[in-house]
Amino acid sequence: MPKNNKNIGIAIIGCGRVGRMRGKIASEFPGISWIGLCDTNKKVGEKLKEDISADYFTTDYSDLINRSEVDAVIIATSTWSHYEPTLIAINNKQKLFIEKPMATDAIQSLELLKLIQENKIDACLGYTQRFRRRFMAVRERVRTGQIGDISCAFTRAFMNSMAPLNETRLTQDRRFLTPMVVSGTHSLDMALWIMDDMPISVYAKSSDKILFDSGTKDATCGIFTLASGAIWSMNISWALPKIWPGASYGLEIGLVGTKGVIDIEDTHRDVIIASEYDQGKIYRPEGRESEVTRNVDFLTSFPPGDMYNGELWGPMKEETFSWLQRICCDKATPHASAEDGHRNLMLTMAMDLSAKLGKEITFPISAYDLMGGLTE
Repeated sequence: MPKNNKNIGIAIIGCGRVGRMRGKIASEFPGISWIGLCDTNKKVGEKLKEDISADYFTTDYSDLINRSEVDAVIIATSTWSHYEPTLIAINNKQKLFIEKPMATDAIQSLELLKLIQENKIDACLGYTQRFRRRFMAVRERVRTGQIGDISCAFTRAFMNSMAPLNETRLTQDRRFLTPMVVSGTHSLDMALWIMDDMPISVYAKSSDKILFDSGTKDATCGIFTLASGAIWSMNISWALPKIWPGASYGLEIGLVGTKGVIDIEDTHRDVIIASEYDQGKIYRPEGRESEVTRNVDFLTSFPPGDMYNGELWGPMKEETFSWLQRICCDKATPHASAEDGHRNLMLTMAMDLSAKLGKEITFPISAYDLMGGLTE
């Protein structure tokens, strides 16, 4: 049995909502002996340092990652800003937990993957849905052949538009901040994790009637052909109204096999609150806290979990705790690997390329051809 025989120092790059949640969990884990924080917003970072009694804070991620106390690094910055701090941590041979994706450029993602492999870095990607009991149960049934060979699969994700509006406000380069790259990647990873299959082609279409002025697409719908011969419909819209009751993600997955079927309803519409009081919104960037009133909410629809008595309970807590066990106790865990993360980026960007060109994309495709097609 693995034993907790290591004292680990960790650096958390990004002290926003996700960095705060992971930092709080890390501060309560007995194997963590030192915590350093970094954020460009000094007020936000200093507040987290105070709240979790962290040992160090800086606005310079290079300064923090290069400190001798740091054995492992959590990259929890904005979607488009993971590459640079990840590269420094790899060069230092530190263990890594990277919020997806490793990069929003497939060539940079490939570079990081190769360096991770060459340096034998233990790197995990933040795909929190893997730590929900329902998906673990489904994966086990499929893995043990309870529905036979999969013939077809269907994935549909609905998202409140507060998510893309929050993502796009932080950068002027929004070319690759698409529904699939930023958010659809979660349901794509989940479906592939369950099916344990690999796409050989995809044909996709996108629309942009609602979020065009924000520099992104409303929705992307695609059909994958898998190596097993199965077909898979992968669809997402993240342009639902801001008052949509789902805090973030509503998901449906259907799997039809030769010996059975699995139907997953994960829209969170089983627990609903309707109140005369505003239920708030998940994304509350400074200056936009009161942008919209939401009186109806699907409870338990916030992907990381739910707050009770000031503490987070749910899949992000289990994901973070499990990663801490991994780095402190050498425990095997179901985290997404760097290989999984790069694969997911390539597939989501291939959907975008197919939608742009209006034709089927076959795999494998090189990162250079993919980026060339998306940027020309």
